[in-house]
Parts: sequence; C-alpha cells; structure tokens
Amino acid sequence: MAKGPAVIGVLTEPPQPTWWRANRHKVLLVVGLLVGYWIGTHLHGAPAPQPDTPSPGPQHARADPGPA
Repeated sequence: MAKGPAVIGVLTEPPQPTWWRANRHKVLLVVGLLVGYWIGTHLHGAPAPQPDTPSPGPQHARADPGPA
C-alpha cells in the first residue's frame, strides 16, 4: 500500500503584522500629499524682477513754471 506524505515540519501561522507594517503605505501617502501641498503653496519661486522701463509722458516737467 502507498504511504502518505512524510511530515517534514509543522506549519504555523505567521505573527500578526505590527501597526506600522500594516499601515505604513497609508502614512507615507498622507505625508507625501502634505509635503507636495506645502511645496506647491509655499515654495514657489519669487517673481522675476521687472526691467526698469521709463514711464510715458514728459520726463522733466517743472513744478514751478517761474516768471512769465
């Protein structure tokens, strides 16, 4: 008659994962979203300085016309 399979070891259930191991993907997702929001709203570059252009109109108008 055929023999049954030989028992090599006893299988046991692995231990329950820790809270960090079970939820780290959620924590890292939230941290990544918060950092991305912070970068997008607070670390934008300063606007480029505008060149100093002359204003239209007379540049050397006298305030006191003097004697006529």
